[in-house]
Amino acid sequence: MEALVLVDVQNDFMPFGALPVAEGDLVVPVANRLAAHHAIVVATQDWHPADHGSFAVNHAGKSPGDVIELGGTEQVLWPPHCVQGTPGASFHSALDVGRVTQVVRKGADPLVDSYSGFFDNDHRSATGLEALLRARGVDSLVICGLATDYCVNYTALDARELGFRVTVVADGCRAVDLAAGDGERALAAMAGAGCVVTTSAELLGG
Repeated sequence: MEALVLVDVQNDFMPFGALPVAEGDLVVPVANRLAAHHAIVVATQDWHPADHGSFAVNHAGKSPGDVIELGGTEQVLWPPHCVQGTPGASFHSALDVGRVTQVVRKGADPLVDSYSGFFDNDHRSATGLEALLRARGVDSLVICGLATDYCVNYTALDARELGFRVTVVADGCRAVDLAAGDGERALAAMAGAGCVVTTSAELLGG
């Protein structure tokens, strides 16, 4: 059984959002096309408290882009984004949420971030995504969303570690690219871990 995982297609990651990803809105029509071909569609949702430790404003003298240790792991600091209950945490208005069968929220613990749809970054806590997929008999995932070099990458790599077959739809992803080429390097890392990296046209046949 195959499921589609839409990673963090949320307002704050759009070009108009608090943590903008260039061309992030272009993943939405791709996500909608893919969703029309899947009976199981899971959307992950960053769901941060306002005091989350990944926000630079919560660390005196720190700025977005600085790196600290959080939850025992290296953490890039970001502007406040996807704060629980705010419009920025909502899915993009053009996303066909009527096809989403389950939403998995992540990043709610202020002491550790959660890039992956499966685990917090310290891998001590699970989001429930794996259990949800196993209960539906899912063994294969198609993944797209935001951002290539962070949440998509971590989600895909964890999925492979858990034994899922994984297809990453490259035109359905966009990268933060804090350093030039981060997105391309993430796609290469996913391919190296056994993910199939393809396009929506190749996957859907046109």
